[in-house]
Amino acid sequence: MTEKERNDYFYVCSLIEFTARRTKNRRGVIVRALGRDGIEKQLYDAEVNHCLSFEQVSDEIIEHYGITDGDFDTITDCSYTIPSFMDIGKLYSIMIEDCALPGQETDELISIFSSFISDRISDFQTDLYYQNPSYLECSYQAGYLLD
Repeated sequence: MTEKERNDYFYVCSLIEFTARRTKNRRGVIVRALGRDGIEKQLYDAEVNHCLSFEQVSDEIIEHYGITDGDFDTITDCSYTIPSFMDIGKLYSIMIEDCALPGQETDELISIFSSFISDRISDFQTDLYYQNPSYLECSYQAGYLLD
């Protein structure tokens, strides 16, 4: 993966996290709404869109893809410090780079955001986000949290 591709995946993962928080949706809901073509468009546009605010790009995505508000709010009642959407975006981009076969990064993005690990990372009442990315990757690949 080139440095530009790393930056593009980091941006798009952060955008997905931002949009999911804003609409109170699971991250997989946002990924499914965008679909593969929408994700590829966001990756293509990332170099330009990163100059815009996340709010503006997220608003455009919400409107264009008809994303409605959900009920997956893991922030409002959280007792602990919540990692920023960019911190979470970075984690996802690392997982994609580490887990994807060359040329299959978009498929891996869709798979990771649609898996159980995404909901678990989004549970900010736990410390899962702070775990070693290798542990998260192995758990994701196993299909459950490893002991």
